[in-house]
Amino acid sequence: MDEQAMLTRDLVLRLCANATEFDQQWLRTDRKVVVPFTAARDTKLIRAIIAAGDAMGVDRLLVCRTRAEYAYEPVTEVPGRADAIVALIRSWGDEPTDFVVAVEDFSAAVLVTASTLTVAAGPDDFVRQLVGSDMAQARVDFGEEARTGRDPDLLRAAQQYGCLEFGGRHARGTRGPGPDLVERIARRAESMRENYPATVSGLRVLRGTWGWAMVVALLLASVFVEQISAVFGIAVTVVWLLFQLAWPARSRTVSFATLTTVLSLGAVALVPIALAQQTVAATTGIALDGWAGHTYIAVPTEEVGKLVPVVVCWLFARHRFKRLASVDYLLLAAASGAGFHLAERGLRALVVEPPVLAVIEAQHGLFTLLPGWYHAPEGPYFSGHAVTTGLIGAAFGLATVGYRRYGAWLWALPPLAAAVAAVEHMTFNAAQVGVEPTAVTSAMSAFTANGALTRWILLLLLVLAVILDYRLARPTADVTPPLPGHPPLGSLRRWARGYTVRMGARVPGDIAPVFRRVALAWARLPAVLVTTLSSVLHEFALSLVAASRGPGALCDTWRFLRRRRALAMGAARAGDRAWRRFPSREEVAATERDLASRLDLAPVTAAAVGAAAVMLVASTVSSVATGARGAAGSAAYAATALRDVGVWLDSVPQGTQTWVWVAAVALLSLLATGWRVPHAHPGIRNFLRAPGANTSLILGAFAPGQLPYAVTGLVGMALPRGTSRLLRG
Repeated sequence: MDEQAMLTRDLVLRLCANATEFDQQWLRTDRKVVVPFTAARDTKLIRAIIAAGDAMGVDRLLVCRTRAEYAYEPVTEVPGRADAIVALIRSWGDEPTDFVVAVEDFSAAVLVTASTLTVAAGPDDFVRQLVGSDMAQARVDFGEEARTGRDPDLLRAAQQYGCLEFGGRHARGTRGPGPDLVERIARRAESMRENYPATVSGLRVLRGTWGWAMVVALLLASVFVEQISAVFGIAVTVVWLLFQLAWPARSRTVSFATLTTVLSLGAVALVPIALAQQTVAATTGIALDGWAGHTYIAVPTEEVGKLVPVVVCWLFARHRFKRLASVDYLLLAAASGAGFHLAERGLRALVVEPPVLAVIEAQHGLFTLLPGWYHAPEGPYFSGHAVTTGLIGAAFGLATVGYRRYGAWLWALPPLAAAVAAVEHMTFNAAQVGVEPTAVTSAMSAFTANGALTRWILLLLLVLAVILDYRLARPTADVTPPLPGHPPLGSLRRWARGYTVRMGARVPGDIAPVFRRVALAWARLPAVLVTTLSSVLHEFALSLVAASRGPGALCDTWRFLRRRRALAMGAARAGDRAWRRFPSREEVAATERDLASRLDLAPVTAAAVGAAAVMLVASTVSSVATGARGAAGSAAYAATALRDVGVWLDSVPQGTQTWVWVAAVALLSLLATGWRVPHAHPGIRNFLRAPGANTSLILGAFAPGQLPYAVTGLVGMALPRGTSRLLRG
């Protein structure tokens, strides 16, 4: 830029409230990470500022003094070298002064006062070079230094930038929200693990024994009632579908065990949905088997009823829902829809004569994308209940999490998604009963190619939700503990940041606001995508190193990552409002320090890119899924499926009825329990020396749903311990 193009007054008015404070409105723009700290006025600080500029991908910086008497001096553009800034400061004279160093597009700056107070503000990559990787701890340390030293300037800065508890931006006030039921249960479970380990060990053994007993019961039931094997195949299919959605949802904060529990609730929800359909049919006089029953009764009641389990979860975990990522809503809704699909198709499989066991349908295969979809011959597609309900959940999650940052227009997504799901469902049911849809319905269905594109739309929303979650979580680096090691893709991040700075500085400020927002969004897109990819690869690399240390370290790492995301999303969604910190920052930070010590971690290098591929193979090997045998037959929905299975049960012997109920209890038990990441693992040496003495520990750690964790842990132990070099600088 031209050296005379900007005066000090213009730059200071953009960034600063006065000579020693940043402007709060500028800090709120893009939710910059702000960390005040104290530093000696020497070349070490200058070199740190140069390193911060290099992290932003810029080779030139803007420097000016901030006091009013220098308002009409020109802003100096200096090259990114320490000697250039030192020479400029010396040219100002020997008297200490306040000055600011900023990048070209004003997205990051350092305010250096005449005292030891220094304030860094900008993206996390910029601030990290000045205060270290643990920016949250740096803020805590500064607040403690200001409180104990009683320096008025430091106290004012600590309160101004939220480093003191009573004035913190994310601080919980004295009248903050209390714990909900889920948090109280989690706290009680943690207390029992710490204070009553023998009792907890016994409960784990009981859970594992019950789970394997249910597996035996389900296998016996499938021997005596042949149709149950088809139901079991459908159950495996829906769990595999959940894995296909949960694995790429890298920003999720809910555990897979929670998803399987919601899946079981979705299966149970078929009964009240069927009763509601029967009530509506009796009230309106519409026949359940008629075309109106399959369209105008089945579709609205099922699409609404499948969301009831998610609402039930909200009733018991209201504060937890305020810490959910946008992708969590997609997963919870998809799990509920998958449970309904399991119940509906499972009941239909029981009454099909003869049982369809010989052919594996394409839509239920192992390599089928989001299995469970249907395609009527020369007719429309139905993506399955999991996909349609997940579509509504994804739209609601994007609106709930993103509207404060991107505008209220996001609330148009949920009704649009609900319309897409309802039209697809209605069109498919109409085709099954031989009814031609109306012209309006056909036109709306054409937007998704008669349902063929719905699964891909869901995957697109999943990707957008993950990007949104990481985008919102990055500015909370001053609240959340860091990941051990240095973020990967350093060179690519610097290029993306530099591109954003250069393009953002070239966007005119006098164009229409809508065009300016579009131009800035386009300029920031590379940085958003690259930083998201860097965060994902960082977590992959950390998981890979933990896997090489054994199942215990791997499971602890998985829990740490999920809790850290929940803490970040809670801070991001709360903004300036009071919110419930669970888990607390101190707990997550203690876990981070423990993992860093156990894994012997240092900053990560760009070699973590290769770690992602290895971890993908390990996770894929650990997943267990088989092709499910579908149930053929006419169109069915909840009311007719429940009615038909009731008639079938009345026509079979009492022994068959007993085995059906045993299989139902066993299947729901296997879905609802035994999927949590284990807290305790048997030692390999102890097991090899005395396998009988460790049987109880094995049962407690390896319930049926925990076998994938065990397989992943065993695969990880085959990795060399030298994989920790991936996380060393």
